[in-house]
Amino acid sequence: MFSNVELDMSAHTATNPGPRKRDPEATKRVILEAAAELIVEQGAATLTHRAVAARAGVALGSTTRYFESIDDLRETALRMLGDEVDAYLARMEEDLTSCDDLAECLAASMYGFLSDPRQVHATMALVTAAASDANLRSLAVRWTDRLTDLLAVHVGRERAVVAEVYLDGAMMHAALHDEPLGREAVTRALRPIFAMLETGGR
Repeated sequence: MFSNVELDMSAHTATNPGPRKRDPEATKRVILEAAAELIVEQGAATLTHRAVAARAGVALGSTTRYFESIDDLRETALRMLGDEVDAYLARMEEDLTSCDDLAECLAASMYGFLSDPRQVHATMALVTAAASDANLRSLAVRWTDRLTDLLAVHVGRERAVVAEVYLDGAMMHAALHDEPLGREAVTRALRPIFAMLETGGR
């Protein structure tokens, strides 16, 4: 026979198994996601351990436990945003592979990108961070270089560079305005670019 005390203790143990084991990788992921959100919203230069900890809902010491410095945290979060850009470009590349009208297909794909404020501001954050920190330059050119490369397969390098520069401008326009350029406007701008004569220059 169990005493009342023993029964009470048994019930308490069943309903309250004690503190959960820490999951370092999950905590690190939460911190990174919080840092990325803050970078998208406010820019990379303003990132602080305190702001990240508050957004992530973790103790301030947790951010310094997983990331030696704010620069380390900032760069890792920017790399995570860069991975998102890569994923988007991979989808675009797949869309353009089976496309009959390149200008129209690219405009449609870009409109999806330009209509997503988070994606636009994430890419802009990568570019602006690289402008002030040469060590981050490789992150920013992931967008420009890969977009140019995937377009060059279809229209040649010179036209691809011009189209990429135009699309960079469309991205900046989307970042500064409530509405991005429409699909029709982007299509009309891309058609003459894809039809221009190549000079062999860049």
